Amino acid sequence: MEAVCDPKVSKNPSVMEKGYGEFGCSHYRRRCKIRAPCCNEIFDCRHCHNESKNSMEVDLFHRHEVPRHDIKRVICSLCDMEQDVRQHCINCGVCMGKYFCSKCNFFDDDVLKNQYHCDECGICRTGGAENFFHCNKCGKITDLSCVFSPERSFLFSLSSIIDVPIVSVEECCYSMILKNSHSCVEKAMHHNCAVCFEASLKRSRYSCPVCSKSYSDMSRAWERLDQEIASTTMPQIYQNKMVWILCNDCGEHSEVNFHILAHKCPKCRSYNTRLTRGGAASGSSEITKRVR
Repeated sequence: MEAVCDPKVSKNPSVMEKGYGEFGCSHYRRRCKIRAPCCNEIFDCRHCHNESKNSMEVDLFHRHEVPRHDIKRVICSLCDMEQDVRQHCINCGVCMGKYFCSKCNFFDDDVLKNQYHCDECGICRTGGAENFFHCNKCGKITDLSCVFSPERSFLFSLSSIIDVPIVSVEECCYSMILKNSHSCVEKAMHHNCAVCFEASLKRSRYSCPVCSKSYSDMSRAWERLDQEIASTTMPQIYQNKMVWILCNDCGEHSEVNFHILAHKCPKCRSYNTRLTRGGAASGSSEITKRVR
């Protein structure tokens, strides 16, 4: 439940306001830090944790993110008292965030953002609850970042590169301007619904949910994937394995070396590709045939 600091809860409001605007990070102004339950380390916020633990410098199989709802402990920035998540420090009484949401374990001193919690989305948003409505028809969120497998390693690598969560479909809050004119159908984000399609491009996808083509210039992301693949040596048994791929961007069918992270289209140099079920690739070695 969201709340704004109430001076009545303390006999000394000046103590509650102490340090206002002086603490925080590049993401939020707040007067507390979090202890990440996944690695038991302290960070200014969950984004700081994710940038540190899900970066290119971290081994692929050790990368992880901390879900906002899993945070249980915070540390007051003024007195260093560690405690359960709460708005006011139990030791010095300071308000650790003028905006506080106990559902998201979220603190922010910058209330000019007009934060609000959307129960249907399950997260806090900005812009004021009075300016948005929630659409329940567009689809349910499926967060793949919490389910790891080698086959999904490309998704996680891409997620850290372009700094967006990898989700299949996400529930949406839309501007009130669209109220009563939002003609959407059940799970419309799986189809060509103009409103929901636009939302998917702005939020969490790097490719079109209809045609699978990349919807923006991904050259920088592909360059970083080049570096990632170059630094990830495949086991000897896979080094000569060849596979056929289809490029979602240019439509080219190609035979390329297999790699656990991703497969690059030799024509347009895109990694937005998928494996196809064509016949055995020409030039395949005996090892390749054995591991297929």
